[in-house]
Amino acid sequence: MENIKKNKDFLWLILFLIVFINGFEAGGYQASLWNIGQNYKLSVTFMGIFASVELFATMLAPLVLGNWADRSGKGHCIKILLGIQIFAAVAILFTNAGEFFVIGVFFLGLTTSALQFISIATLADTYPLSGSKKIGYITSMYALGALIAPLVVDFYLNHGMHWRTLFALLAVGSVIGFIGIFKSGDDVREIVADEDTSSGDVNKSKGSEFIIIGVLLLCVIMCIYVGFENGFTFFVDTLFTDVLKASTGKFALSLFWAVMIPSRVLVGHFAKHAKKILVASIVTIPIITVLISLSNNSTVVMLLCVPLGFASGAIYPSVLNIMLFFAGKKTATATGMITTATGIGGVVFTALTGFLGDTLGMRMAMACLSGFFIISFIAALFSIKMIKNYSFNSK
Repeated sequence: MENIKKNKDFLWLILFLIVFINGFEAGGYQASLWNIGQNYKLSVTFMGIFASVELFATMLAPLVLGNWADRSGKGHCIKILLGIQIFAAVAILFTNAGEFFVIGVFFLGLTTSALQFISIATLADTYPLSGSKKIGYITSMYALGALIAPLVVDFYLNHGMHWRTLFALLAVGSVIGFIGIFKSGDDVREIVADEDTSSGDVNKSKGSEFIIIGVLLLCVIMCIYVGFENGFTFFVDTLFTDVLKASTGKFALSLFWAVMIPSRVLVGHFAKHAKKILVASIVTIPIITVLISLSNNSTVVMLLCVPLGFASGAIYPSVLNIMLFFAGKKTATATGMITTATGIGGVVFTALTGFLGDTLGMRMAMACLSGFFIISFIAALFSIKMIKNYSFNSK
């Protein structure tokens, strides 16, 4: 154990890198979608379908690969998934056929989604003492990668490099991750003494039984939120380029992701107010989105991306905190249901944004997306009422 600590205890760093690469891939693909559409001569509708291919794969990953990772060993699965990710990125890099691109993006979506939840599970298993703190940081790495990617994409596009450069960077990052996982191993780094088991940070509001209706209500909220987030982030560059006639769309996208990082950290600090934060975010997002759809000034729209990103960033950690009450001892089951719901929302709403963008215009498309938050608001109120009722009945 001491030998592992001294010589190989950089596994956490490699896992951070893997999740960062996943965020970089998501943000980079979003920032490159307009350029990809130009390359393949796609309408806005087909751009939405192209984006949905990856999101569909993201939805499948927790359903198909979760049990496989538990049975086969998480470190072994990470190596296989990184190998597939490298192959998919290289295939996109060196082929121009649209069919190969779609297949490659599908496997990138599958592997990035699986790598994220398996990496987080590996971190928790390997560092049982410091895992909770490390998980707080690793979840922020995705947003950090998504924040940096549009800036990097904008940089190399302005310097005459091809949009496929993104996939070269992904391949290099995945190779580094593969080598790091191979050398570090996935042995447990920390030993939990009996007296440590009761010293963890236990959520006081956690329920004792699995309440499926409550989890399903949270699934509705996350389905709509992630659907909106993907619809907005995939097409915000198109909004700036085609509607506002500005070249600052990628910077607006980075601002949106940037403020998510402090937002999620703050929600963690004020977890006891998760229900109030969730409702406030659900109300704030559609209001700001409508203001964006009405504005003709690219600077104003860019500035509005700041509170929009801050409110959006608060939803996921708030939902996870509330989920603990409904999940009981089946937190993995509840998390899997929510993850699948996010994938469904990403697929449906991204394609819907593209369709509405073609038929009604990009402004109206985003305004229509915000309307779905009425359903989220109702679902949030019902979930909060359920918590109050169950808490009252248990007294």
